[in-house]
Amino acid sequence: INAEDFENNFIPSPGKIKELNMPGGYRVRVDTHIYPGYTISPYYDSMVAKVIAYGNDRMEAIATMKRALEEFYISPIKTTIGLHEKILSRAAFVEGNVSTHFIENVMKEE
Repeated sequence: INAEDFENNFIPSPGKIKELNMPGGYRVRVDTHIYPGYTISPYYDSMVAKVIAYGNDRMEAIATMKRALEEFYISPIKTTIGLHEKILSRAAFVEGNVSTHFIENVMKEE
């Protein structure tokens, strides 16, 4: 998850985190360094978290990741959470039918 506005050409979204809800639970892992009150700098890597979800099969892992992304909330920082949700909702992704142009095509659908 990056502190970027994916709907605005992925511009950085630095600033102070006021509200934060991390996902968790069964089959979800989050690696991060952020916390409420943390200030995201415009001068360094915009990655704020890695979210890992797994399941017994692809469908279960996707369902787990969807739940985790729904739980993840950062305010007022803009993040790529919404982009990941869009990706997971595409039939082509669910079916594993993707190419190197997949993200570009998802972005064009707007």
